[in-house]
Amino acid sequence: MLAKVMSAQVSGLSADIIDVEVDISQGLHSFSIVGLPDKAVEESKDRITAAIKNSGFKSPQKGNAKVIVSLSPADLKKEGSSFDLAIALAHLLATRELSFNPKGKLFLGELALDGMLRPLRGALMMARRAKGAGFSELYLPRENAREAALIEGLTVYPVHTLRELAAHLNPFAGEGPEPLRIATQPKTEIVFGKTSYATDFADVKGAESAKRGLEIAAAGGHNIAMSGPPGTGKTMLAKAFIGILPPLPFEHILEVTGIHSSAGVLTEDLVTYPPLRSPHHTASYVSMVGGGAIPKPGEITLAHRGVLFLDEFPEFERRVLESLRQPLEDRVISISRARGTIAFPADFILIATMNPCPCGNRGVRGKECICSQQAVQKYERKISGPIIDRIDLWLEVPQVDPKKLSNETEGEGSYTIRERVQSARVQQRERFSGIPGLTVNSQMNVRELKRFCPLSPEAVEILNASASRLNLSARVYHRLIKLARTIADLAGAETIAPPHLLEALQYRPKERAGY
Repeated sequence: MLAKVMSAQVSGLSADIIDVEVDISQGLHSFSIVGLPDKAVEESKDRITAAIKNSGFKSPQKGNAKVIVSLSPADLKKEGSSFDLAIALAHLLATRELSFNPKGKLFLGELALDGMLRPLRGALMMARRAKGAGFSELYLPRENAREAALIEGLTVYPVHTLRELAAHLNPFAGEGPEPLRIATQPKTEIVFGKTSYATDFADVKGAESAKRGLEIAAAGGHNIAMSGPPGTGKTMLAKAFIGILPPLPFEHILEVTGIHSSAGVLTEDLVTYPPLRSPHHTASYVSMVGGGAIPKPGEITLAHRGVLFLDEFPEFERRVLESLRQPLEDRVISISRARGTIAFPADFILIATMNPCPCGNRGVRGKECICSQQAVQKYERKISGPIIDRIDLWLEVPQVDPKKLSNETEGEGSYTIRERVQSARVQQRERFSGIPGLTVNSQMNVRELKRFCPLSPEAVEILNASASRLNLSARVYHRLIKLARTIADLAGAETIAPPHLLEALQYRPKERAGY
């Protein structure tokens, strides 16, 4: 007897629909899976056999049955455990222990030995692919139901056990559980509350210029670097930065949740606020950019629509730092392997922190730098000119006066700053309405700069004179205009005036590496 049901698997940041066919014939008992299965798929036959038996059905090991499971397309590598449920149902259809019409239905889930369904990764991507392929019903573990229900027009059925699903699909499959009661798509509501973070801007004493720079970076999506001696609050400021970013719009929630789900790092059912990724400076090249035989996203992509925080920036491997060139400019990162090339999204705000030198005491009053000139130069050369050009704001974070540390008066909190950032971003969204993919000032290209960034005659004169005197590259020239546009937005100005441009200029690095 032959039976066929449909399943899917995650491939990069997309999904592939997989046909699951089961043929059962008389002969010497065997259970084989064909179609380029990996080890996890190969081992599924033991999980499926136990799950079917422990769900009250006839064990596939009994009798003289030759079972062949075919996963097609046959030339596509099959990975993971998302096919377990589909294979089990196809087997029950082939043995006529179940009778239902599989048309328009997609089945996903890993089976435990007792027939329970375990959560899987990439549910949102597979739900989106199912909708695009014309499926109307999706059955998957209940832990993934809220995530999958973000896709409109697809009825999602959260499933707890194989027996429960069998009773729902075929109420006359035997005694036991009643039909699955959940017969409609669960309603997914996204409620944004007043989120509190471990570090608030009110907790950071002093560093007012750095706070101002971080506010500008958040408002326009600009990259930022902070330099200063150890213990001045650079890391604390960077961690507080995530608290002044507004919540993600719905389309970005879909995008970011799908990325994190596909990578298997989704800690909650939905990602509603910008993610913060903070890899250690010993992180490898592959862990940062992504890779593997079938490329998977790295830290750069996991920070998409959020923040990539690189503490001790010059201590990262030179190859890792240079890999930031493409995502900082194009907001994507291309991974090329023998099997093909995949472009992962990488639209993030970079926050880099560093010391003045390896020991951290260079230029600090009352402390002696023990670094040789050669060590200092090597430290500075880790950050190349192209990377410096791609960072919009370079801030110095000096030592804080002890009197400020003992002052009990709190500064401005993250929530208040976030309201100003939110207001500036609303202006930008209205300005860029109708232009796909453009939401913040940092994403503008040269053509859009001419359209949306009018400069007063005095500002043009200052910009050209500064570019000539400082020998600025064309990239820096355009980035200065974007930064000035954000400063003008925070001030509520329509035209970029000299004060806005002069403030943007002061954030350029004073020396080659920004010290």
